[in-house]
Amino acid sequence: MFRLAYAPGVTPAKWVNVWTERMPGVPLTLVAAPAAEVAQLLRDGGADAGFVRLPVDRDELSVIPLYVETTVAVVPKDHAVAAADDVALADLADDEVFHPLDDVIEWTARPGLPAFTRPATTAEAVALVAAGTGLLLVPQSLARLHHRKDLTYRPVLDAPQSQVALAWPTDATTDLVEDFIGIVRGRTVNSSRGRTPASPVEKPAPRQAQKPARNGSGRRAVPAGRKRKGHRPR
Repeated sequence: MFRLAYAPGVTPAKWVNVWTERMPGVPLTLVAAPAAEVAQLLRDGGADAGFVRLPVDRDELSVIPLYVETTVAVVPKDHAVAAADDVALADLADDEVFHPLDDVIEWTARPGLPAFTRPATTAEAVALVAAGTGLLLVPQSLARLHHRKDLTYRPVLDAPQSQVALAWPTDATTDLVEDFIGIVRGRTVNSSRGRTPASPVEKPAPRQAQKPARNGSGRRAVPAGRKRKGHRPR
């Protein structure tokens, strides 16, 4: 069995599907965990590998950065931001912006005005946005994860972004972990950088027709009892 942890918003389905095709004999179990807990889960042996959000403490972990996500502002559909294709942080200067405790974006300076409370989770912050009490900035995947019909979101072009990476315990880089790394990196089954594929079964060489032996005179030997063609008995 291979255990794969992932943070909220990360969608591992495409890699899981490839694993299922290539490794039908090794079941893959998904382990959902809060973004702040995935790294420690890996260190504690709770999963073989996992998708984390950077930055992360790399102590005892190997990390491969994968992709960066667009940061979006989650707003009610009747908010002025909803009328624009995208916004800048300066456009949100007069809005109250929630900063949940599980925020995955690193801010050097928090945008907008401080909200009246700091919710424990992104899900709670989204509910507060729906109540019309403020805005929320999150990676686009989290906006999709917590989608509501009464909310929408717009890209914030100059906001910091969240980066997703694959991580695993450095001292537990097993063959299965190497297999999954290969899948995430897009290696083919027979890639030289992946695990060595099983050697194909060698086909036996085609049998060649045996040539008849020749006698000392250079003529083909004729088996006893058979007459040479064109030979007349004396």
